[in-house]
Amino acid sequence: MENITNYFGQNILQKRIVITGGTTGIGKAIADLLVSLGGRVFIFGRDENDFNNAMDDIKEKSKTGEIYGVTADITKKQDIEKVWEKVDSVLGGIDILINNAALPARGIIEGEYEEWKYILETNILGYITFAKEAVNRMKEQKSGHIINIGSMSAEVKEKTGVIYVSTKTAIRGFSTALRKEINPLGIKVSHIEPGAVTSNMQPDPKEVQEEKIEKMEMLEAEDIAMSVLFCLSQQKRCDIVSMQIRPHLQLI
Repeated sequence: MENITNYFGQNILQKRIVITGGTTGIGKAIADLLVSLGGRVFIFGRDENDFNNAMDDIKEKSKTGEIYGVTADITKKQDIEKVWEKVDSVLGGIDILINNAALPARGIIEGEYEEWKYILETNILGYITFAKEAVNRMKEQKSGHIINIGSMSAEVKEKTGVIYVSTKTAIRGFSTALRKEINPLGIKVSHIEPGAVTSNMQPDPKEVQEEKIEKMEMLEAEDIAMSVLFCLSQQKRCDIVSMQIRPHLQLI
């Protein structure tokens, strides 16, 4: 095998990459890593402060790749159109899509219709919509890679997160079927299911999350970024179809 350093960077340098929900948590960690390896990365999120902080931080930390983005809400048609207009303008297309934007949700007893509708539109329709737009562009070049970030909730099916479980189970099925549809076009599909990961989505305060990381009961967002890099670094002949990453002591 060639030098391992080259192996993990070979499919990132100068690649045109879109990350949904790329301003915080897992999405931000993925953006950090791929920009550092020379990727041309486009991120967006709905919160303007988070977006500005992410852009400033990435620009300050890495001079290797390029970072672009806008503030946008994945549930709004006009924002979706704005994102893709910008992507086409500044990147000139897309090679890699990381479908990551998602919201937490609990059970059906506590929630209401409008809240669920927004979550479903974010966690499911957002993935489908961005995959569709990516495929429209990738099929012309007969290459590309879509990575859908799911969750171990699709396997655990915890009773406290019925709505979230529903959305992540949908993404598991979507990823499997999507691969069958678009692999003949030369487009790869990978599905990554993390266990507990430190983020703003977690109910525990930051201090408790840090304690869980020390106890190996919770992952860092950077752990998922490395898993994404592994999927992206394979040879054209090799697809990482599904991957599960769990904290060492999260016994599922």
